[in-house]
This record gives sequence, structure tokens and C-alpha cells, in this order.
Amino acid sequence: MPPETELVVLLDADGRPIETAPKASVHGADTALHLAFSCHVFNDDGDVLVTRRALVKQAWPGVWTNSFCGHPQPAETLVHALRRRAEFELGLELREIEPVLPFFRYRAVDASGVVENEICPVYTARVATDPVPHPAEVMDFAWVAPDTLAQGLRSAPWAFSPWLVLQARLLPYLGGHPGAEAAPAAQAPQVAQPAPIALAS
Repeated sequence: MPPETELVVLLDADGRPIETAPKASVHGADTALHLAFSCHVFNDDGDVLVTRRALVKQAWPGVWTNSFCGHPQPAETLVHALRRRAEFELGLELREIEPVLPFFRYRAVDASGVVENEICPVYTARVATDPVPHPAEVMDFAWVAPDTLAQGLRSAPWAFSPWLVLQARLLPYLGGHPGAEAAPAAQAPQVAQPAPIALAS
């Protein structure tokens, strides 16, 4: 789905959906809390896909990050959103999709002042092919061993997206500790279940 047609699900402080807004209007200096997702993609050799954000991206252009991220549409399950975004951004067909950090939440500000403010469930998935990146989304990619990625994140966190650095502290395959993830109970129904979020546009 082209970014100009995407909607973002806005959330209250407890993670409950409250309304939608065009994606192009959401991200700025005072970004409202909204629903997103991140995915870490593995190949059959056990390597993980890292991607470099295109220079035309509004926030964190040219930064290395996890395989891909996105925003579910109103009334769209997170799994469907993952499949849609993987195909659009990387030309990939996902299999073995699994939630690993269902309550991940973060806020970060890039060098230009653009804020990300997301409840962002994190998933892993597997693929059988190399990506074919959309040039407006991804300028480069690499398959790396998880240990190599973990070492890079520890030694040069400034080279990666802040959400990947934070996720790495919680993901066992990157040396993190999942028990550190916490979320208020009110968040659980919105971000842990694959049920659709039905909202009026």
C-alpha cells in the first residue's frame, strides 16, 4: 500500500485505539502515540536481515535497522500487516511468523527533530529468498549472523535505529533479556492479540 494512502491507528496512554490519522500527518515534532510493528527476518542459514533506510525517508534516513517496520491499517490483523509490508518493502513472502516482544513500546527523536512514539509489537519470521528492496524504502541490505549484529549494536549503537538498539536489549538472540519488557495490563488486548482493530476512518 503506497504511504500516501496509509492510515495510522492512534492510541491513548493505556494503548487503546482511539482514532485514525493519515500516516503522512502523524510523524513530526509532537508525534501522537500510535500502533506499529517491527519484524526480524531470518533465512534458512540462521542469518538475520538488516536493512538500511532509504535517504528519502522522513526519519532516520540512511540508518541501519531491523528487517522492516510498518503500521497496521484499521481492521487489519498484525500478521496480515506484516505480510503486506514485507511484500511491499522487500518483495518477501514471510513464513513462521512469531511474536517475540508483544508489548514493546518506545519514544525516540531523530537528528531533524522528528519523533517516533509507538507501541510496536516485535515479530520474527523466516524467508526462503533474498529481498528485492523498494528503492524508496530500503537503500541496502545484508544478511548477518546474530552474534555479529549483537556485537555491532554494542560497539556502535549510533549506527543503528534507536528502536533496534532498544529491542536488542530484550531479544535473547541478540543477547538481551526478555523479562525486562513490561506493559500495563490495559495494553495487552490491543498489542498481544492478532485480532483486527476496527475503527472509523
